[in-house]
Amino acid sequence: MHFEEDDVLLRIFIGESDMHRGKPVYEQIVRKARELKLSGATVVRGLMGFGAHSHIRSANVLSLSTDLPIVIEIVDNEVNIEKLLPFLDEVLIEGLVTKESIHVYRYQA
Repeated sequence: MHFEEDDVLLRIFIGESDMHRGKPVYEQIVRKARELKLSGATVVRGLMGFGAHSHIRSANVLSLSTDLPIVIEIVDNEVNIEKLLPFLDEVLIEGLVTKESIHVYRYQA
């Protein structure tokens, strides 16, 4: 059985080595999303990418990077997503955040 609803996708693009107060930023964002009881969060580690400074980060064996691209995806309703944004202002120094309206098909038993 599935349910349909209109939600928001928050996508956060950062580097793997981004830290805030000695802890990885991606980990802090996921923990904050959980604390706020958002629907869920997924962290994806990229194989290759570049950002504002055009520095290529790659998992290529010849140029193994310790700062691979990270994408955090969070889906929830607009009201709940808005609760996370002040925290992002606190922990992000560099990065890109996108927010999109999406249509969700939610499957659950």
